[in-house]
Amino acid sequence: MTHLHDLLAAVSAGADPGPFALVRRADADRLELFTGPVRTVDRLADIPLPEGAPGPRTLALVPYRQITERGFACVDDGMPLECLEISRHERIGLTEALAALPDRPVRTSGAAFDITDEAYAAAVERVLAEEIGRGEGANFVIHRTLTATVQDPPLVAAFAALRRLLLAERGAYWTFVVYTGDRVLVGVSPERHVSVDDGLVMMNPISGTFRHGGAEPDPAALLRFLADRKEIEELYMVLDEELKMMASVAEDGGQVVGPYLKEMSHLAHTEYLLAGRSTRDVRDVLRETMFAPTVTGSPMENACRVIARHERTGRRYYAGVLALLGHDDAGRQTLDAPILIRTAEISPDGALRVPVGATLVRHSSAAGEVAETHAKAAGVLAALGLGPQAARTARGPVPRLADDPRVRAALAARNAPLARFWLDQRAPGAGALPALAGRSALIVDGEDTFTGMLAHQLRALGLAVTVRPWHAPGPPDGYDVVVVGPGPGDPGSTTEPKMLALRGLLAGLLAAGRPTLAVCLGHQLLAGLLGLPLHQRIAPYQGLQQEVDVFGTPRRVGFYATFTARAGADDLHTPYGRVELARDQSDGAVHALRGPGFAGVQFHPESVLSPDGLTVLAELLPALLPAAGRLGPTGVTRSAAEPA
Repeated sequence: MTHLHDLLAAVSAGADPGPFALVRRADADRLELFTGPVRTVDRLADIPLPEGAPGPRTLALVPYRQITERGFACVDDGMPLECLEISRHERIGLTEALAALPDRPVRTSGAAFDITDEAYAAAVERVLAEEIGRGEGANFVIHRTLTATVQDPPLVAAFAALRRLLLAERGAYWTFVVYTGDRVLVGVSPERHVSVDDGLVMMNPISGTFRHGGAEPDPAALLRFLADRKEIEELYMVLDEELKMMASVAEDGGQVVGPYLKEMSHLAHTEYLLAGRSTRDVRDVLRETMFAPTVTGSPMENACRVIARHERTGRRYYAGVLALLGHDDAGRQTLDAPILIRTAEISPDGALRVPVGATLVRHSSAAGEVAETHAKAAGVLAALGLGPQAARTARGPVPRLADDPRVRAALAARNAPLARFWLDQRAPGAGALPALAGRSALIVDGEDTFTGMLAHQLRALGLAVTVRPWHAPGPPDGYDVVVVGPGPGDPGSTTEPKMLALRGLLAGLLAAGRPTLAVCLGHQLLAGLLGLPLHQRIAPYQGLQQEVDVFGTPRRVGFYATFTARAGADDLHTPYGRVELARDQSDGAVHALRGPGFAGVQFHPESVLSPDGLTVLAELLPALLPAAGRLGPTGVTRSAAEPA
């Protein structure tokens, strides 16, 4: 008899079995049972990871409020970071587990969303108008929660729900029950957030939802979904956002693999895999990747502010992660962390919570996002007896939609417009430019970690790169070029501290004649200093790829912008000299500018949406620097042989 039978017997007798987790990872033919004491810690760095025998050592239940460790905003609901210290690890065959788990319905009452469809639709409209429409970001996830009361003991209900999920769901990353002594979580997460194995970090951005409700999917409808511009751009945007995270934890940034079709019982999603090597402690990796943009938005820091403004309640464990930490046979740290979505939380008194959210982008409609929240809840609700598919049982083999040649072709076509820099293996030093050898760059981050991706591109071109937040003290001395980077917000603001600081930095760089490159927000502020008017676009350019003229050459690049500078001519005479403008001939939008020792681009050369971005950087950067030597702190050229 396995320990699972003892645990189930204790639950049936009304006894407390002690903390445990029962987990099926991916579509494995077995489940894993972890038992041991639970410890509450304050920070991710405090998660216990003792040395010793290989295998899983700790399962951490990470609430959304841990985002405050990164200094980001949230409605702090006080949910604890709980750690199951694994003293016993048992593997149980799937067939044996299904035979042991209770085959019974879950009795519930009073099921309703905490926010009505009408109120949620109104929130969607506000975010589209007030946040995306005003330049605060490219996409945001706003959640709502279905609540009910479970009539059965919480663990009995959770085990019954787990059995249904194991039978009825497919394609999940983790299917699980976790009991900490104070709460029960039961869920079927489709999405790996981050994993580390043998030093290989992997992330798994998933976005785009094709709903088929459990019926045999219509291939023609799926092909229409795969061709839908809104769904495609939504996936590209979360891909960019997770590449930013990979840029911070992987030595050479992330490589993009895919896209793939993730097929589940009621839904299908499109997804990419990102991979990169890292030597960092897995708890650092977990901290630097809190949390997935698919459940928050981008840029991440401002997305957290937007969530706090519009949700106004804590998220508890929604959008957090389960994190399984351990060691491999060689003693290297391991991590496996699914996102806590499609998950029900049951309190000791039977209160049930099933939070779900929708990703809002510039193409979103309120009705469509309301429908998406219902669809995402369907699998968990069915297992709990709350949905129309509640009585569903296991089916025979289901044909894989991804095996259809037309589907494979549609997925492969998504990579055609993307930047090869992130899709291909990169040999170290292969793209370095002689003109940049031995030179250094300071990137000033305007609250958008696109700067991490930009740093990898500049290093690939041969520069030594330092990234500094906009509010960090210190002059830009000692660097050959200063890059004033992207970020959210209104560049016309005369009161926001960030805009004042970046505008002052740019003014000082121009006055000193220091080589300067400005990107997106930096470009807008630079254009304003040069006397160009700034305009707010009626239709935001968030996650938009376009072919534009860049100083006489067509370039395909990606935009994340709501504001733009405009000009009526291709030349601008300023106190700093003649400035050449690359602008849209129809509306005068300035896509790029260059003058003596400075340049700016409205688009994001580092984005996966910019196949020509690296080429643009390779053309602009050498022209900013003196032909020989490097710059001293005053901006005066000196020989490379002279002492600093």
